[in-house]
Amino acid sequence: MGKNANFIGQPIFSQLLKYIPRHKINSLSKQIGSDHYVKHFKTYEHLVSMLYSCFHNCRSLREVVTGMMACHQRINHLGLMTHPKRSTLSDANKRRDSAVFEQIYLMLLSRYKSVLSDSCVKGRLDNRLFIADSTTISLFQEVLKNVGTKSMNGRRKGGIKVHTLIRADQDVPCLIRMTSAATSDNPFLKEINLPQGSVLVFDKGYKSHQQYQRLSEDGITWVTRKNTNGAVEVLESKKVDSQQSENGVLSDELILLGNATNKKQIRVRARLIIYHDAVSNKRFEFITNNMKMKASTIAQLYQRRWQIETLFKRLKQNNQLSYFLGDSENAIRIQIWCAMISDLIIKLIQNKVKRPWAFANLSSMLRIHLMTYTSLINFLENPEKLIAEQTSIQLNIFSSS
Repeated sequence: MGKNANFIGQPIFSQLLKYIPRHKINSLSKQIGSDHYVKHFKTYEHLVSMLYSCFHNCRSLREVVTGMMACHQRINHLGLMTHPKRSTLSDANKRRDSAVFEQIYLMLLSRYKSVLSDSCVKGRLDNRLFIADSTTISLFQEVLKNVGTKSMNGRRKGGIKVHTLIRADQDVPCLIRMTSAATSDNPFLKEINLPQGSVLVFDKGYKSHQQYQRLSEDGITWVTRKNTNGAVEVLESKKVDSQQSENGVLSDELILLGNATNKKQIRVRARLIIYHDAVSNKRFEFITNNMKMKASTIAQLYQRRWQIETLFKRLKQNNQLSYFLGDSENAIRIQIWCAMISDLIIKLIQNKVKRPWAFANLSSMLRIHLMTYTSLINFLENPEKLIAEQTSIQLNIFSSS
């Protein structure tokens, strides 16, 4: 009988956990104090249980516990002595500070940032192009204040807004802040501090002349869309050549943002570009502080903002963010941070494997075979070889009988 080269003595989940150094988790838990007065279910065990929930898309604590109970004989490969009880996991989600999971994510991002760079989208600007946006996750309970009208019974569901910044060549969040859904996007701009020469793209929901001015003084190019009710004063109209006109540029003007009659409002020198998109047949108004780039390049930079929308879609489709394992704000934050960690690990695998895999297909494969004793990288590089080996083994068994 031939030897199966894809068989390995560790389940796939254990192979994924090797990307998370346990000694780093222990070090972070000591710094934050997340294991104070905890005897058994410590930060690492909590993280493994939550990642099991993320990879398996579990909808309840019972699904997590019974799923791990069914794999009891393989639990020791994950660095656990036993599966957690439902009450233990519930209490941990409520009491253990979500800050430790945030630090775990940032530690992994710092450790693997060079591996995360996507060679498929490399360009002259990609390593200094940043995109900011937010996404709202609705909650069943009124944990955090949401927007919109109240329901018929007078109650309103809660909602959490995840403010996110990504670097274009990494395609994972490098800065995350969570607030109630009713919170404005503007304060997030204050949190963004980038190296000089960076390019920041954000939508028109981020309206702060003070932050526009701060970014300009820091040597950062910013690109956004003009608000419909935003006051501008045109200083100069630039000539649009035939090439730019063919690319969809209708006008290019130097402006002052802000109302001249409002003495308290900061007025920002900027550039207004009116652009026609031939694909959607829509007219867009972009504003930027960059006076040197071609107008068509500014329009193309804003189009790259769609990358962060794809990231939000990927997170929500491949992680269980419709059902949360706890009703407290801390439990919700922990689950979102763990979803970010699982997304980062899958991106690492996707970038490491030479054979192209769609993120959704890779995520589904991991969910189905999470506790299977198969060499993950060998299988992803050549899945046909595994099928051929299994077929050969079955034929040898029948022929010998």
